[in-house]
Amino acid sequence: MIRTKDVAEPERAAASFLAVSRFKVANGMSEEVRAAFVERPHLVDGADGFVRMEVVRPLENADEFWLLTWWRDEASFRSWHHSHVYRESHAGIPRGLKLDPTATELRFFEKISD
Repeated sequence: MIRTKDVAEPERAAASFLAVSRFKVANGMSEEVRAAFVERPHLVDGADGFVRMEVVRPLENADEFWLLTWWRDEASFRSWHHSHVYRESHAGIPRGLKLDPTATELRFFEKISD
């Protein structure tokens, strides 16, 4: 069977680096955090090397969030992460938000295959 590539395939193929941030809301503000992601200003979308972002949370734990960002390469992510626009992109974090420090992590992955 021959696989045909859809229009989005080249964009996905360009992503070789994945940054995954996991955190857990500790003070009952999960719905405010969810709303902040839904209404986010999309500042990262214009970053050099950015491919896509998804925010998910487990069905069994609405307080836990996973932020997945795909990048062309690690250098693109690092450049974004140290930029002033990165700091500006976090302005929508709900005031008073507290995270569980034992359930917060940032991990990096190499894309192997589609």
